Amino acid sequence: MTATPETPARSGASVLLAAELPALPGRTLDPSELLAWVRELAANPRLWERHVRHDTEGRYFVSLYRDTDIDVWLLCWSTRGDTGWHDHDTSAGAVLVTRGAVVENRPRLGGTPTNRTVPAGRGFAFGPDHIHRMAGAVDGSISIHVYSPPLWHMGQYSISRSGVMRRFAVSYADELRPLDG
Repeated sequence: MTATPETPARSGASVLLAAELPALPGRTLDPSELLAWVRELAANPRLWERHVRHDTEGRYFVSLYRDTDIDVWLLCWSTRGDTGWHDHDTSAGAVLVTRGAVVENRPRLGGTPTNRTVPAGRGFAFGPDHIHRMAGAVDGSISIHVYSPPLWHMGQYSISRSGVMRRFAVSYADELRPLDG
């Protein structure tokens, strides 16, 4: 099931309480701090596994927690789930795969995008300048994503066959999808 307007993913409502989460420092976190923090959260599946749902048509996502400094999302992937090219505007982020694997692609000027498969137990962090595209590598994959400062706006990209890249501003609550240019 893909997130709908009634789910926490779109409403911005948190499903976890701050007291349930690993210690929050009360400030914006840098990429390495986000990766350490999401590893700690992922190591405690009782906090997030009740929110796992899978949709063979794409991906399911739910907002786990949001405050003035951090934004936490759970994503459940099928191999048909694809975010399309996007950035996270002014937010740094970290992703930790807890089950299965996801593929991250990064665009390259004048070349083929780079890609890597990130398996369960592995993660990566990035700054606000990071543009990528993510997809499920294995049906039933799960990843946890954290951003700081919290997402408000994102950039969604189309890349034409001739290599022209266009950015479209979207809200953090909009579902990311491929924009073929």
